Amino acid sequence: MTRPADFRESTDALDPARATAFCATLGLDPTILEQGNLPPFWHYLYFWEARPADALGRDGHPKTGDFIPDLELPRRMWAGGDLRFLHPLKLAQPATRKSHIADVRQKTGRSGPFALVEVAHEFWQGDTLCVRERQDLIYRKESVAGAPAPTPPKARVDETQSRTVSFSSTLLFRYSALTFNGHRIHYDRDYCTAVEGYSGLVVHGPLLAQMLIHLAMETIGNITSFQFRATAPLFDFETATLCAAPVEGGLDLWVRGPDGRQNMVATAS
Repeated sequence: MTRPADFRESTDALDPARATAFCATLGLDPTILEQGNLPPFWHYLYFWEARPADALGRDGHPKTGDFIPDLELPRRMWAGGDLRFLHPLKLAQPATRKSHIADVRQKTGRSGPFALVEVAHEFWQGDTLCVRERQDLIYRKESVAGAPAPTPPKARVDETQSRTVSFSSTLLFRYSALTFNGHRIHYDRDYCTAVEGYSGLVVHGPLLAQMLIHLAMETIGNITSFQFRATAPLFDFETATLCAAPVEGGLDLWVRGPDGRQNMVATAS
């Protein structure tokens, strides 16, 4: 089979110590790892892209122009994704991630030009396909000082189950470290406010998605699919509510900020 030019493949030993550290970071009981299975979406702790400093962009992410094309749009955000959990990944066993750029779309919105980049991943152990994932990334132009922020959508208030969560700079730093995420919006407050125009440290989209996955598993048990979309940033000084409501075949999930804005929507089954 012919591979696309932007194909990437990497392997990871899935060290159990990293998963144990994640349990401590989120305050979870490490007995959830006793069966040797990596919980859904925890593969994000692995397959680090360790680049030297001169291969990083201003924002701390790897520079575009290698795997991700250079679209001359420097601001990066993880907009959402689609995950299919086919078989559990086993801790302490080598796994392979196979990735390629599935789509690139350049558009113009109210705030100017932006691009949607779709990255497809498959995670294998031996001959078994364990996880299939699509990541939706958004690239935007530089922020303009004093420009008004987009009006976020209002979140639903009809949840049947909810949980209040709060964040700290320590939590965001530890999650960045465990995922080897150098994006400065999560730990460099001066950069967040002066360069990106945010009002505080930005809570990682994947961290919010992970918390919604945990809520879904507590509600309906094991899940085989999860789709999510970020709709507004959440900041480290804010308390949010994780929400769930049953729908046919699964759950609707969302994150509601302290002012009622919708930060993320998701579905799980």
